Amino acid sequence: MTTATPPRTGRSGSSSTTPPEVPAGAPAPASADGPDPATSRRPAIDWRIRFGVLSLIWGFSFLLIKVGTHGYAPFQVTFGRLFFGTAVLAVAIAVRRERLPRSIRTWGHLTVAAFILNAVPFSLFSYAELTIPSTLAGICNATSPLWGMLLSLVALSEDRPTRRRVGGLGLGFIGVLTVLGAWQGFSGLDFSGTAMALLASLSYAVGWVYVRRTLAGNGSSHLSLTGAQLFMATVQLAVVTPLFTDMPTSFPVVPLLAVITLGSLGTGLALLIQYGLVAEVGPTTGQMVTYFVPVIATAAGVAVLSEPLHWNTPVGAVIVLVGAALTQSRSGGSAAARKSSPAAEPTPTPTPAPAATPSAAAADQP
Repeated sequence: MTTATPPRTGRSGSSSTTPPEVPAGAPAPASADGPDPATSRRPAIDWRIRFGVLSLIWGFSFLLIKVGTHGYAPFQVTFGRLFFGTAVLAVAIAVRRERLPRSIRTWGHLTVAAFILNAVPFSLFSYAELTIPSTLAGICNATSPLWGMLLSLVALSEDRPTRRRVGGLGLGFIGVLTVLGAWQGFSGLDFSGTAMALLASLSYAVGWVYVRRTLAGNGSSHLSLTGAQLFMATVQLAVVTPLFTDMPTSFPVVPLLAVITLGSLGTGLALLIQYGLVAEVGPTTGQMVTYFVPVIATAAGVAVLSEPLHWNTPVGAVIVLVGAALTQSRSGGSAAARKSSPAAEPTPTPTPAPAATPSAAAADQP
């Protein structure tokens, strides 16, 4: 799912382990369970409608990636989505008169975050969907909270694991094996494509560990950090794409429209919707988008692209999502972890002024 907006940290300096899915420039919630009543404003559109729209946008992103690769090289699909996503955020930054970060150090960290959270996973998903169904890519994206939990055991020592969360980690990876049909010897599975999709999900988790350690407490606004990060990712792909692909000799309309939609809606508009959701209802509710994305991705792949669906795919997906939910449970955790809001996708989903930054834990952006 991501851009890199740093999460809030508790007084002890700890942060949570769930990789966020990129929300944007809005006041932070007072806690992980709800918005700040002093700063929240009631938008014209009910949050439940926006929640559903966001779930649909991110769920259909995997289908759009697949359609885009029918006409363009994976790097070209990634560059297009970043370019149009950045354009949307640039307009939002201009309308809100936000200032971009000024610190060279901040730009350096954003460059690294852009590579880990945008350039790498977006490209990996595009390459993966050359050989695997979009349904499988969507389910692989949902494993990001599992990778985040696994990494937190090593990288975030102040966030102590609980039996429930460790059990969720084990259950989640059992779900992955179920999706992949391990008991059949992974028959008919494309290993390279599946590995790239899982590495993309892992990249989100690694990126959020980096973001929490380098950008938390930054003085720039949530939206400006996100826009700057997407811009740096766009520059990276602008350099890489000509080196590994040839200029298209034709521009197929349907794949082109898929890439434009993927960037402007799935990467740009979706982040703006996500920001507003987290600011209004809090990250705990916002992060539930994570659990709808693979369901919608599977339904879209089967209904629109006629991708095959075997019983182990939905069953395994349910197990993955239950495991991911358990890994995000805070019961029994440290006091510091409970104070901090959950830490783009994605998920997904797959994350994003930092002291006033809403958590982006809703989903890893695909």
